[in-house]
Amino acid sequence: MKPKNKYIVAVDESNVTLEEIVRTVSKNLGNGSVKKINKEEALLMKSLKQADYDQLLINCRIDASYINENMQIRWHCDTGIVENIEKVVKEYRNSRDLLPIRVYINGPPSSGKTSITEKLCEHYKIHHIKIKDVILETIDNLKLSAARLEKVDNDEDPDQDTRAQEDSDLLESALANMDDNNGRLDDSFVIQFLKRKLKSAPCQNQGFILDGYPKIISQSKSLFEPDDSDVEEEQGRKGNISYDESIMAQHIFCLESQDNFLRERIMNLPETVVAGSHNTEAGFTRRLLQYKQTNTDEDTIFNYFDEIELHASTFDVSKDESINNQLTIDKMIKIIGKCKNYGLTLEELEKLRLEEMDKLRIQKAEQEAEMERIEFDENEKRAKNQKEWAKLLKDVRREEYELLEQRSLPLRNYLMENVMPTLLQAMRACSEVRPDDPIDYVAEYLFQNNPEAD
Repeated sequence: MKPKNKYIVAVDESNVTLEEIVRTVSKNLGNGSVKKINKEEALLMKSLKQADYDQLLINCRIDASYINENMQIRWHCDTGIVENIEKVVKEYRNSRDLLPIRVYINGPPSSGKTSITEKLCEHYKIHHIKIKDVILETIDNLKLSAARLEKVDNDEDPDQDTRAQEDSDLLESALANMDDNNGRLDDSFVIQFLKRKLKSAPCQNQGFILDGYPKIISQSKSLFEPDDSDVEEEQGRKGNISYDESIMAQHIFCLESQDNFLRERIMNLPETVVAGSHNTEAGFTRRLLQYKQTNTDEDTIFNYFDEIELHASTFDVSKDESINNQLTIDKMIKIIGKCKNYGLTLEELEKLRLEEMDKLRIQKAEQEAEMERIEFDENEKRAKNQKEWAKLLKDVRREEYELLEQRSLPLRNYLMENVMPTLLQAMRACSEVRPDDPIDYVAEYLFQNNPEAD
């Protein structure tokens, strides 16, 4: 017997468009940008197969009427992907082990915090959080957002207009605070800016390393304490301290060193690096004193992390004799673990492939040029050796000839004095007589005319 319903369709209740889904995904996993392309451009994309293309163009509204009427199902995200994007993103990260890496590094001035952080960020492809850069970037972003209010033709999105008004008010307050404090911001603004940065999609997706901030316990509490808007799942608690797990560091690194070692580092810096910076001897002394005052044996920034059972790993950089603290960096990488980066796109993979081919082609050309150079040098060396050998052989033969001439001179003299006169007479007589046997004639002549016989 055939069933009455051939198909049972399970769909959510959202009925959102593909563009809404793409924008939501981009906002939570990217930078929020969306590029619209036409059908012809989509067909030319290598990453989009024909079956995917056909599915994406389906415009069909479906209602799960049979399931809703006849089945008691406990739905998961029944209101759709847009309203439940946080859960979907969390499942996506967990299933692919794409969890962000969050690190906090602190230590005395000139201990290498920034250079070590740069190397780690480069290795893990995460974001380097320097408080000065965060303040400048946030103020620039606030200015761009506030500029929306000055446009004649505002967008129709009321949420964005509300956000623009809030950003404008925050910018005005921050600039006024900077005017009152000689260009410096109060901690309340700094922490607000930093929280906004750490909760941004790039930092939440890839991760970050806090470079030397927060500096004191009160700043740590203000930065990491959860806001009223934070969901309960993102709140952690250890003892009496609650914190926001989405921005709390997973690894705490403490750099240590003797004062003389740090001072020697400052003294050895080139003048071009020191000029216009606080890396002077006076500036270093001031910053070192400030660090020691805020980090005593009883009261240190790392005590806050100890209370929530995030104990710091300590590294003595004065004992690291490697170049650019590479041994310390390797130890940190071992503690943090493997990279958890998002995979490369087809375009990026193709770019890497072409770069690798170019690299191999350059290497091959260099090898061929090197072989030609070696062969040319060998030929030059062989020709030089042959020329030297020919000259040497000529000199040897000349020396042998001269030696032979020198050794044969007494013999020639003896022959010329005792043999040749009589022999010449015998040959002259033989040529005059022309006997039938000239040899016998010459012999008989020499026998008869031997001077010794006389």
